Amino acid sequence: MKKLWNKWTEIALVKRILVGLVLGAILGLTVPGATGISILGDVFVSALKAIAPLLVFFLVISSLCNAGNSHGGVIKTVIILYMFSTVLAAVIAVFASMAFPVKLTLATAAATDTAAPQGIAEVLNNLLLNVVANPVSSLVNANYVGILTWAILLGLAFRAANDMTKNVLNDIANGTSAVVSWIINMAPFGIFGLVFNTVSTNGLEIFTTYGKLLALLVGCMLFIYFVTNPLLVYWCIRKNPYPLIFHCLKRSALTAFFTRSSAANIPVNMKVCEEMGLDRDTYSVTIPLGATINMDGAAITITVMTMATAFTLGIHVDIPTAIILSLLAALSACGASGVAGGSLLLIPMACSLFGISDDISMQVVAVGFIIGVIQDSVETALNSSSDLLLSASAEFRQWRMEGKEIKFK
Repeated sequence: MKKLWNKWTEIALVKRILVGLVLGAILGLTVPGATGISILGDVFVSALKAIAPLLVFFLVISSLCNAGNSHGGVIKTVIILYMFSTVLAAVIAVFASMAFPVKLTLATAAATDTAAPQGIAEVLNNLLLNVVANPVSSLVNANYVGILTWAILLGLAFRAANDMTKNVLNDIANGTSAVVSWIINMAPFGIFGLVFNTVSTNGLEIFTTYGKLLALLVGCMLFIYFVTNPLLVYWCIRKNPYPLIFHCLKRSALTAFFTRSSAANIPVNMKVCEEMGLDRDTYSVTIPLGATINMDGAAITITVMTMATAFTLGIHVDIPTAIILSLLAALSACGASGVAGGSLLLIPMACSLFGISDDISMQVVAVGFIIGVIQDSVETALNSSSDLLLSASAEFRQWRMEGKEIKFK
């Protein structure tokens, strides 16, 4: 059994999901009456729904209590660039979603009576009540705003704990992440069931909507990398940013696209930093830090998927609410690092801002896994290459201020 599992996990997840997607579509068209197949999708979504609150809770606590104290002007500049870029990505995703609205086909969308918030006052009221909700009930009811709030407070409090306590929290976080990885490894079966159910019910035209959604997601990510990131780079180096943009694209984005892991791409980015002559003490901090908090792609994914869900349910999104969504997406995206499908698992937290139930939001997560073959690869490529790009730009800014020539190979 173990050998069979090892052989299964040795096959690239992208290939396994593609096989599940194709088989699900074929069987959905040829034997739509075999409804028992759809239970695989239900089990997969239920497993994600069960583990997601624990994942967010323990990962945030562990990352905060074990975070070290960073020093140096360059590191501060990098952190500012990371955070500004992530917020900017979420804002752009909001306006792109409004300009090109996409509606999804969800199993319970038509039958669900979702109470839309009546303006910004009710949104803020719901948000504040969720923030101070009982932490245990927040975990049980998947109140992600409350989960994130209590996790941040506990993480900051545990910074004063001894090393043994911090190690225990880190082990719990690692154990939870391992469970998530096991569930993600079963994604092909889940996608198989989900696609079968979707195609047998709606036909192949359902993929037209997914194609529009994917185009919107990838379009926003490309806009960030080729339009807004160059502006940030130019602010740092005061010269043509595109040679550095394409250098990072070639050396970092390509590997990240296929590994689909920012963590796995950290050694690649560090090697490129070394070749560019950057300070080792600086990039050894900023590159791993970027894999945690520089989450442009995740912020875009969370925002676009949430906006699409709101449009599907007929919920009107005004500008103040959209701004809150942008900030919430940017903040929650920082908790998506190091976890396969992490940004998708944080969609329910953003959906809760509009009073959307966990059952519906987890269906949107399932849609995300269907398009994740491309979406997750592009998202990881954007995140990881931006880590390298902004780290290098911040140090080159320091070089410029010191009168040093900016050159790299």
